[in-house]
Amino acid sequence: MYSSELLDHFERPRNSGELDNADAQVRIENPACGDILELSVRARKGVIREMRFRARGCVPAMACGSLVTELATGKTVEEAMDIRPEDVVRAIGGLPEGSSHAAQLAIDGLQVLLRRLG
Repeated sequence: MYSSELLDHFERPRNSGELDNADAQVRIENPACGDILELSVRARKGVIREMRFRARGCVPAMACGSLVTELATGKTVEEAMDIRPEDVVRAIGGLPEGSSHAAQLAIDGLQVLLRRLG
């Protein structure tokens, strides 16, 4: 069963779409299940000003993509690098057994994206 927070992010995703003139972009795929997450970011003076995501895959992967953009926006790059899968799971209201890969995909994508800013 999905939490109300997870369903909210799935049904009403935040920051979805492409970001024109992004400072960095990444496309990451989970080869085991085929989920795909694309992230783009615009940062100024080391602070994440705007993020967008696009996702294809299971409901939790799409919801975690939406959530990670909210968790990172407004943080410094260093603060955003400290976001962990457990933070995503907690903020999304928990994940069903077997869906933890969705939080990990979101964090893997975020970390690769932020490294590309440097």
